[in-house]
Amino acid sequence: MKNSRGVKVKRLFFVFAGLMVFLLVACTESEPHKVTFMAGFKPQANLPFVAAYVAQEKGYFADEGLEVRILHSAGGGENMTLLLAGKVDFTTADANSVLKYRASRQAPVKAIALFGQRGQQAFISLSESGIKSPQDWTGKRFGYKISIPPDYLAIADAVGLDRDSMEEIQVGFDPRILLEDKVDILAVFKSNEPDTIRSMGHEVEVFEAADYGVPTLGLTYIATEQTIGTKTETTKGFLRATMRATEFIWQNQEAALNIVMKYAENENRDHMKFMLETELSDSLSEATVVGGLGALNGSRWNELRDVLLEYGAIEENVDIEDVIDDGLRASLFEDGKLK
Repeated sequence: MKNSRGVKVKRLFFVFAGLMVFLLVACTESEPHKVTFMAGFKPQANLPFVAAYVAQEKGYFADEGLEVRILHSAGGGENMTLLLAGKVDFTTADANSVLKYRASRQAPVKAIALFGQRGQQAFISLSESGIKSPQDWTGKRFGYKISIPPDYLAIADAVGLDRDSMEEIQVGFDPRILLEDKVDILAVFKSNEPDTIRSMGHEVEVFEAADYGVPTLGLTYIATEQTIGTKTETTKGFLRATMRATEFIWQNQEAALNIVMKYAENENRDHMKFMLETELSDSLSEATVVGGLGALNGSRWNELRDVLLEYGAIEENVDIEDVIDDGLRASLFEDGKLK
């Protein structure tokens, strides 16, 4: 009798132990993967920011088993510093900046999705000034933010501009300098300052390097090589959620703006709408028709690198395979459509 009771106790023990292991595994598998995304600037309607906001609010991250913390950079390269320190998993960066980080600092980062199929940079003049083309820049004052943009140098060469006739002035970030008649042409982010100047009652002419045959690219999502290699499924889930969110944004722009305003509550909605619409229009290209939203086309990156080398924006050559990784994003698409 005692032996029989002992056998039953052992059986119950093993059944209980097995049940505990099963429950532990089940709980572990169901726990969301914690991810930190840092937008490269304050809360606003830059398309890669909005994609993250929408993916969060619509539950697309949760659908991928991700618990995403959304942060915003305070500036000064904070997002890149934290990315390289492993405290941020994904962030945003301009394509030019990604190339610069790889070329000058050998930073182990790669672009994993490209939202800006055209560059962010543009140049504006007041319509009332009579400046209607880059040929009219001769003898004028050009204001730039921090350093002379390679886009400007490329346009100058493309149209045969005599730069010696011009005054090139570092002016910082306040676009009102154009209204104060301190410059005639101003380097801007085309989804931002043109609308700001128009809201002050002045129409502007907008000039983009891409319209003069110059290769340009814009905002990307980036991650470290370590994250891409060791958190492959997490990276893939992040991309699937944000690409799904981008599709939602295209189809529901007002609803997307409602979400933006939850994060950017102090911003002007009309200005956010201009920013979003501008960046949406730049998010499509021949590459996205074939490869889907966010497509990274190696040949276009090669062309951009060559422009940056030619005009001194980067001093060292860099292999584009070290700059972009489109494998995970591309695996989510078939014939240009999200699976």
